[in-house]
Amino acid sequence: MERAEKREFVTELNEVFKASGSVVVARYAGITVAQMNDLRTKMRAAGGTVKVAKNRLAKIALQGTESEGMSDLFQGQTLIAYANDPMIAPKVAMDFAKTNDKLVVLGGAMGATTLDAEAVKSLATLPSLDELRAKLLGLIAAPATRVATVVAAPASQLARVFAAYAKKDEAA
Repeated sequence: MERAEKREFVTELNEVFKASGSVVVARYAGITVAQMNDLRTKMRAAGGTVKVAKNRLAKIALQGTESEGMSDLFQGQTLIAYANDPMIAPKVAMDFAKTNDKLVVLGGAMGATTLDAEAVKSLATLPSLDELRAKLLGLIAAPATRVATVVAAPASQLARVFAAYAKKDEAA
């Protein structure tokens, strides 16, 4: 990598650390190219990105960001997984690590909070932002449908009474 490429990479990585909802750092020693491509495909499908970064460049990119506390995680062969939704990167990384023991999650960051491996694992078990929004909408909509049912009940009962009288008159 030339000096200009390194500067550009550090700037790009710095923006990633500032803008991402969460960043996961993992060791990938022993993973084949096919397995790495599979991880990248799964992450991209979920809305995230996986990058292999030189540790020295990643530590430089971390300077001046809220995530600076995770710089000690960059030792050995490391990759970073990140996404705007804070749940995506931990969830996909942990799912992949379950099926592939060569990927070892070291930790990460979510904003100014530095996460260890257990915290990333806990974050991966939480529902995604979209799932939480759906649950919230369901909770909000439920009382409205109940109110509509209660309000409509007397009218429907009256309609049934009128229909019964109409049937009785026809039969007579």
